[in-house]
Amino acid sequence: MGRMAGNILHISKGEKKLLSNRMPVVAIDIGTNFIKLVHLQAKRRGHELLSYGTMPLPPGVIEEGAIVDPDVVIQAVKDLMKIEKIGIKNVVTAVSGTSVIIKKIKVPPMSENELIDAIQFEAGQYIPFDIEDVNLDFVVMETPNDQREADQMDVLLVAVTKEKMNELTTILSRAGLKVAVVDVDVFAIENAFGLNYTVSPDDTIALMDIGAGVTNINILEYGISAFTRDIYFGGMKYNEAIMQQLDVDYETAEKLKLGNETNGHSSAEVYDIINSVTNELSMEINRALEVFRGSSEAPITKIMLGGGCARMMGLDQALATNLETQVEIFNPFQTIRCNPKVFDPEYIEYMAPSAAVGVGLALRRFGDR
Repeated sequence: MGRMAGNILHISKGEKKLLSNRMPVVAIDIGTNFIKLVHLQAKRRGHELLSYGTMPLPPGVIEEGAIVDPDVVIQAVKDLMKIEKIGIKNVVTAVSGTSVIIKKIKVPPMSENELIDAIQFEAGQYIPFDIEDVNLDFVVMETPNDQREADQMDVLLVAVTKEKMNELTTILSRAGLKVAVVDVDVFAIENAFGLNYTVSPDDTIALMDIGAGVTNINILEYGISAFTRDIYFGGMKYNEAIMQQLDVDYETAEKLKLGNETNGHSSAEVYDIINSVTNELSMEINRALEVFRGSSEAPITKIMLGGGCARMMGLDQALATNLETQVEIFNPFQTIRCNPKVFDPEYIEYMAPSAAVGVGLALRRFGDR
């Protein structure tokens, strides 16, 4: 992958070189409600899951992508590494949200070295930040021949604010770890999808990861990323609505959201509340999809639904109805060997949708470009 020298932002687009003797890394996915850890081992016949763990974060520690209480996050990372008995210090993590700018641009054909020299000037035309305040990376996209312009090549430009990069690297450094690679959530999800699923190049797939605070969207057209969007609308909206309307605490709202009866309240009581929030979520997603439709004639053939919210009973059917598109639950462990003597198969199946970012990150290797 092309990259600007002197930073550790390395985006991954369909990483192929998965077998390596380089130093191993562990994926740390810092979400709004949970920190997730994934450790994979690449073997000649595929990948094996060595470690998977989660550590909850109290409400309010991370709000709209901003880490409000770094000390809590640092301790949670330390505790998770200890519980999972991970001695590896090199980690891969990811960023998303307003600190990340992703733009598909066209430039005259040139070599990667020439592009490295030219990209900073090109980026200045598209990035709404001072170019000195961001770390840059890029990928030359493999555009299908019938879509390619003879005198242009497509480049995916990614910029992340140095403030966000420094925040992440400082937190993980204080937890005793070294950041080897920083990726972007939507591309990590794409890598996990590429490992587990084979689709026709004619299909247009929307990868959708609905977490607690953020919904990541990455639309693949002709097998490559054509549109990305992060929406600050996620599972927390359900909790907030249930807490407000039923006057219950956060833990009770979380259980009710997932279909469990608790504290004298039944799942039936939250049916209308959940439907109302799902309708709001659908409208937010549809706004993003309409932007894509405005630039492409390709109809979206399927939505692959991941993230913690994918575990909500009936959400996939509700989104399929509201968005008028087929929805399938995303399983990033589908082709990964999970030893049933080590990992409870029912637990892995239940947690799978929320592990997409972590699995995509865990496919990276120390020294990846």
